[in-house]
Amino acid sequence: MTGEAPIRVIVVDDHEMFAESIGRVLALEDDIEVAGLAASSRQGIELAEALAPDVAIVDHRLPDAGGAQTIRRILAVSPSTKVLILSGYKDHQVVSSSIRAGCSGFLSKDKAVRELAVAVRAVRDGEAYLPSEALGRLVARGSTPDGAGPGDELTRRERHVLQLMAGGLSNRAIATQLSLSLNTVRNHVQRILTKMEAHSKLEAVMIAFREDLVERPE
Repeated sequence: MTGEAPIRVIVVDDHEMFAESIGRVLALEDDIEVAGLAASSRQGIELAEALAPDVAIVDHRLPDAGGAQTIRRILAVSPSTKVLILSGYKDHQVVSSSIRAGCSGFLSKDKAVRELAVAVRAVRDGEAYLPSEALGRLVARGSTPDGAGPGDELTRRERHVLQLMAGGLSNRAIATQLSLSLNTVRNHVQRILTKMEAHSKLEAVMIAFREDLVERPE
């Protein structure tokens, strides 16, 4: 482990044994610290407000609120927190509403243990984490426009970066492919989000598919 502060994570899930198992898995990682567990949306929001964690791992179906509502409230009290939704991507409505609410990624509960640390690091670093199954659903359902040209203001370079984002490339991979610095790519991504009025890379990609701004994966 380097001298950098660990990634502080909270887990919001009403299944106590599952939440504790996630905590145990993450505790094995030198660069991740489990700062707290919550069993409801209300408790998760209170934890987020008190601790301002780097990442909140949130079950999309909590006893007192839905995933999108919980995401919005967590981001309202702790704007810097990145939210990973558990088991949401098999339902298109869950995917769409969670992305619009500002989540940064999705994890299936049956794959969470294997992918958890990778997903936490990715969203903490500002990347989107979307399994290929979820991307396929997003593409399949994203063809109905519901607004005016959000990509009209994008430059040619920004459209190229957006296409690579839609292909699942990280900022670092985009920088390598385009022979740009990582900071330059981050600046391009931020301008894309601003121009598209997107809260996250995931939302920008969803809008891009919906508006046919990028080529769809085969």
